[in-house]
Amino acid sequence: MNHAPATVTAAPATTGLGNSLKQRQLTMMGLGSAIGAGLFLGSGEGIMMAGPAVLISYLVAGTLIILVMWALGEMAAANPNSGAFSVYAEKAMGKDAGATVGWLWWLQLVVVIAAEALGAAQLLVTVWPVLPAWALTLIFMVVFTAVNLTSVKNYGEFEFWFALLKVAAIVLFLAFGVALLLGVVPGAASPGLDNLFNHGGFAPTGMAGIATALFVVAFAFGGTEIVAVAAAETTNPERSVTVAVRTVVWRIMVFYVGSIFIIAAVLPWTSEALLSPFAGVLNVAGLPWAGTAITLVAVAALLSALNANLYGASRMIYSLADRQEAPRIFSSTNKRHVPVAAVVVSVAFGFVTVVWELLYPDTVLKVLLNLVGSTCLVIWGSALLSQFILRRRADRDGTALPLRMRGFPWLTLAGLALLLAIFAVGFSDPAGRGQLLSTFSLVAVIALLSKLSRNRRQRLAVDRS
Repeated sequence: MNHAPATVTAAPATTGLGNSLKQRQLTMMGLGSAIGAGLFLGSGEGIMMAGPAVLISYLVAGTLIILVMWALGEMAAANPNSGAFSVYAEKAMGKDAGATVGWLWWLQLVVVIAAEALGAAQLLVTVWPVLPAWALTLIFMVVFTAVNLTSVKNYGEFEFWFALLKVAAIVLFLAFGVALLLGVVPGAASPGLDNLFNHGGFAPTGMAGIATALFVVAFAFGGTEIVAVAAAETTNPERSVTVAVRTVVWRIMVFYVGSIFIIAAVLPWTSEALLSPFAGVLNVAGLPWAGTAITLVAVAALLSALNANLYGASRMIYSLADRQEAPRIFSSTNKRHVPVAAVVVSVAFGFVTVVWELLYPDTVLKVLLNLVGSTCLVIWGSALLSQFILRRRADRDGTALPLRMRGFPWLTLAGLALLLAIFAVGFSDPAGRGQLLSTFSLVAVIALLSKLSRNRRQRLAVDRS
């Protein structure tokens, strides 16, 4: 991405929200949202689906998210708004598109919040079985609802240190994993690279496994786009977004691809240790205490992602309400510039999940993880399409942009082509086809309800006049 001369500097959108987030906090929020259940839980599931070839799934999805983040960075620098890609879709393709994208992302995060709270609880139970998973989930939901009801400045600082903890832990895990593979860990034999090619080969489940794993991987990368949402509450959106996009993208690729490579090399794809993959790697080295430690870090990572995603969900429904696409109550803020009603409604499903887990223990998490994989792909597609339309419009009108995505339009078109290829591969597999059809059906329902709601408001406005 590169800068171009601009006559004005982008400023935060004028809303009831604050603008006290710092650039370092914005960067850590992007990492905090993306490094959560998808990495610490979904990575093992992905390997069990595709074997070591899940690395292909991660590289494909990683390339796509890089292009998406570059596109979002350009739009967010020019128009920092808490509705982010929902607002950009509205500007590019109309109100129906903007409302549909906004509601889809909000629903996705609502499910993810519940999944991360429950995932953290189930992991914690494995090392500290004092309370059942449903009770720990309830405690987490209460605590992080309270955190999100504080001022955005305090929230940003809390999330910064929370995310920093797991980033440091992943760096240490990568260093230890490399040492283990090189055979320099005292008392531990190196597994070498045999697990990458034995047990049925590099791709034991073939293209179908790689395709199915793509949706789990998409869920893993989902949430990175929160950087564009949070940009509206920073003091210098142009610089903050530029630095955050560049930093978040390469760190996530290193953390994800590096971690998956080590896990797949150390643990056979048929191993039950993949149910808790990070702890499984450390247990292979004869360090059960380290496995416990990484499990606790994984708990912290999931809670950090929950924290960031609750922030993102509340800001999205706030933006929808501000644009009259959601009940007006969700656009109200308190004296600390916090949208209280938006936070409460965004966290409500998490409390429903507590009851669900109490009634049907150990069945909920897998359902939640499978609900949102392909919704990420729809959101990313809308962002690329919006950027393509808005950039062409800006270039045609001679509008100066604070930040310009390099390689336009070819890289944007490459991203859209890659996305279409993922959809095509997904439709070739029965499991992927079912998930895609469910997602497209959900998109259609949201679009229809948004249209009907808007028409009703317009009729009421005419009647009042």
